[in-house]
Amino acid sequence: MHFSPLPNLSKLVAAAMCAIVFMSAPRLTAAVPEADEILKTLKPSHPRLLIDAAKVRELQNLVKRDEVAKRLYEKIKLHADSALKEKPFVYELRDGRRLIYVSGDVLKRVQSLAFTYLITQERKYADRVWVELQSASEFKDWNPDHFLDTAIMTKALAIGLDWLWDEWTPQQRQVLQQAIVDKGLEPAMKVYGMSRGGWSNVTNNWNQVCNGGIGMGALAVAEVEPELAGKIIHNAVKSIPTAMKPYAPNGAGHEGVGYWSFGSLYNIMLIASLDSALGTDFGLSEIDGFKQSGDYQIYLSGKKRRAFDFGDSGRTQISTPQHSWMGRKYGISRYTWFRQNALSEGQGGNLWDLLWFDDSAANFSTKTMPTDKHFRGVEVASMRDSWAKDDGFIIAMQGGYNGASHRHLDLGSFILELGGVRWIIDSGKEGQTYQRHKNNTARNDFYRVRAEGHNTLVINPDKGPDQDPKGRAKFTNFISEESQAVATLDLTDAYEKEVTSLTRNFHLERGKHLTVTDTIACKTPSEIWSFFHTDADVVLSNDKRTAYMKKKEKIFRMRLGVPDDAVFRLLPANPLLSSPNPNVQTPNKGRRKIAVHLTNVTKTEIAVRFDLFKDPTASEE
Repeated sequence: MHFSPLPNLSKLVAAAMCAIVFMSAPRLTAAVPEADEILKTLKPSHPRLLIDAAKVRELQNLVKRDEVAKRLYEKIKLHADSALKEKPFVYELRDGRRLIYVSGDVLKRVQSLAFTYLITQERKYADRVWVELQSASEFKDWNPDHFLDTAIMTKALAIGLDWLWDEWTPQQRQVLQQAIVDKGLEPAMKVYGMSRGGWSNVTNNWNQVCNGGIGMGALAVAEVEPELAGKIIHNAVKSIPTAMKPYAPNGAGHEGVGYWSFGSLYNIMLIASLDSALGTDFGLSEIDGFKQSGDYQIYLSGKKRRAFDFGDSGRTQISTPQHSWMGRKYGISRYTWFRQNALSEGQGGNLWDLLWFDDSAANFSTKTMPTDKHFRGVEVASMRDSWAKDDGFIIAMQGGYNGASHRHLDLGSFILELGGVRWIIDSGKEGQTYQRHKNNTARNDFYRVRAEGHNTLVINPDKGPDQDPKGRAKFTNFISEESQAVATLDLTDAYEKEVTSLTRNFHLERGKHLTVTDTIACKTPSEIWSFFHTDADVVLSNDKRTAYMKKKEKIFRMRLGVPDDAVFRLLPANPLLSSPNPNVQTPNKGRRKIAVHLTNVTKTEIAVRFDLFKDPTASEE
């Protein structure tokens, strides 16, 4: 079976090039005043972190008049009411290494109790906040060796101190201020003093979370520790653009959609806190790529906002309160629409949704949105039939850099939905990789991290990494038209030891089918595997060149075009015999993979077509 040829790419590329316009130079840094100047515009009153007295009155009215806001508030109050009966959290490294679980629990409890107090003015909630804050203040430290723990706890005490400032006695304020300084800000200054290494110099979520939490702590104690607070804010504003730069040029997060949520929340917390406390964010919100990053989760999700879970992301429903903040801040209605839809359907929701509540996108039309998007730099892309309904084709494709934080060896992998069903799935994150201090196993030994655990190629497998851990893949073509979309990934660098060239082409004919074509030239006669993971039931045709998947009363079809003598094999989602097989791996129960296996190959092409199977008597093109 030979599929129809690809479109004339040269003409399409030429047409696309005609659309390129010159842009102004990107902004990649913030305007950072000297430390002794940075607090000159500090608001003298509290609260000043994210809210003020006027905002509190607005929120009190909001939770009465709006049904969605009321539901969100009731959820927060329920958590606060349950906390009234609980003992404060104690110092414990629950996994033997990290305090982060305790820090997160303290933060959630303080937020819920403090917010409920602001709305109700019932003293019992403030009293219970103090119990939690006093306990955390007495911890021996906030585990600065794993500084995320410290930053999150600093944020918790900053919110508790600032939001309930007028409820605390001078002695209580002194306790909280001293804890923030001794256990949060002073340890942070040691990191800022490092010329290399440390979270202040990295590009991942650690930079955003640590700067965000520590920056909020500095703003909370600024009137009593102006010199130290000024230094902290100066360093934070100088440091955090390092983590914001990878969003350029058009918004993708290099750690996956899950870590975009984590990092961007603290990034925005710092920006919004600077603005509310100082009246300026020093240009952080205008750093190139960050403004556009609200699109990342929108385009990297399928039906009902289910995440395309590349790397260490989970297959969860996504959309974040940050979308509401970004929609209002930047005047981008699709961001607001994305979050508003989620909340109106009952998805999640938390305190930050109330602080940044925005119901202005009720009449937003998805017809204004492109169906496809290529996130350059990070090199991830998606394409779909339409935004009007989510039961057509939706495909996400992974390129980029294997060596980035929270990445897998998954260059060339893809995830596919059709008919509202996810047929080709990612294996998901491997929980055991976070316990390497216990299991002493290399990250690239885990099946879910390796290329063989994804929907991509493996060439000449052995116990070593099955893609170059530092390999890169770039989209060399990305064409979006009304009737079709085309994306081509150059995977040569990922398999540089084995090939002279390797490309993977995705051709979506909207409403009809998707064809994935690999063109491979090996340096020597080689063994090649191509894998496709699914959690659907699978039956192979008699000639084993068609695979039928069944799920939710729908049937999905994969057809093998070339090579003519190749067949599909149905395999468990397990490592190859030649691969490492740690005994602590997350099981893949209920999952399987369809494979194409070729041997003694120098040059070849593998083409597979995907569509819904409706009529057993219909002809196969």
